[in-house]
Amino acid sequence: MSDSPPASPAPAPPPADASRERIIAAATSLFAEHGYDGTSTRRIAADAGLNMATVAYHVGGKPDLYREVMLRAHLAEQRVLTDALAAFREVAPTDPVAAVTALVDRYLDFCLDQPHIPALWMRRWLSDAAEFADLEAAYARPLIESVTDTVREAVPDGPAAGSAARADVEMTVWTVLWSTHGFCRSGIRAEVPRFRAHLRALVLRDLGLDAPRPREGEHG
Repeated sequence: MSDSPPASPAPAPPPADASRERIIAAATSLFAEHGYDGTSTRRIAADAGLNMATVAYHVGGKPDLYREVMLRAHLAEQRVLTDALAAFREVAPTDPVAAVTALVDRYLDFCLDQPHIPALWMRRWLSDAAEFADLEAAYARPLIESVTDTVREAVPDGPAAGSAARADVEMTVWTVLWSTHGFCRSGIRAEVPRFRAHLRALVLRDLGLDAPRPREGEHG
């Protein structure tokens, strides 16, 4: 037998790049609060507790960092909506009202839990980071179309009882997005139950899924 010592175990893989994650976290917060145009690389480095050379080494320039931040925001939203739409498809055939309500609730809860994501998109609506015009087509539009197509299959032909016009599902989906993003940026968390009830009622009414109100003099 050989007297040589046993081989050393293979070294553990290196930990995740903590510096890179600190940079991305700092940039996400700053881009959400001040926008891309209002945030300097120097400020990102300062908030991350690193020098500018380290920031450049880990993430490249500010444009590269912004694209990474927006990609992560998109992927988080995509994961939530993929799960929410799968649940919607299970419930919608038998109870479209419950399916729509759950979908609205899921999106509102996501935005409340991840307020930087509505903030990032609202900054873009104010013409921030105009040089990244491709992000809407790459990220926002596919999600809007996915939700619109899925919901459209579950709604009736009219937006309300007695109406011959088809519900404009895409506009309803955009309305949820605009309203929810604006509410989450308002900071009035005490009004969440009231806003949730309002948003549910608005969407159900717009899609023709609300119960018709009895006419004056009718009972039931």
